[in-house]
Amino acid sequence: MKNLWTPWRMAHVDGSVHASKADGCIFEPPGEAACDKAHLLLYRDHLLVALLNRFPYANGHLLLAPRRHVADITELNPAEQAGLMALLSYSCTLLRRHFRAEGINIGLNLGECAGAGTPGHLHFHVVPRWPGDHNFMTVLADIRTIPQHIEASFDLLLPDFQQFAAL
Repeated sequence: MKNLWTPWRMAHVDGSVHASKADGCIFEPPGEAACDKAHLLLYRDHLLVALLNRFPYANGHLLLAPRRHVADITELNPAEQAGLMALLSYSCTLLRRHFRAEGINIGLNLGECAGAGTPGHLHFHVVPRWPGDHNFMTVLADIRTIPQHIEASFDLLLPDFQQFAAL
């Protein structure tokens, strides 16, 4: 038997992640640094943030958001719209390059009834996909298996997100 280790998910399983929501918005890591491994922040500029999802659906699951709190895509200004699309496109390129993603799910849930976990701060989920990537574990046990540790994914993607700042 093989063990599947996903220790970063324990806070989600035991419910302690909900206590941290009171500390602030996940799309506003403390400070002004362009990146922060402790908060899985890969990129931050004056308009946008890109983070690894701490509770991913798949290896390399990214979250992209404007820094400004807006609940709906219609509230984005033109600079935020253009910046998010550029970051989204760049993120897809990185997921194909580094994770060999054969497909990518891009999701945006607007409003709590649509599934938005943070309804006051819109964000895109960018999830790499592969043929057969979700096996019986998801169906039978409501568990996802992630083949690479989240910190290794962070280290792999960070140099490219640092290059995005120079574009």
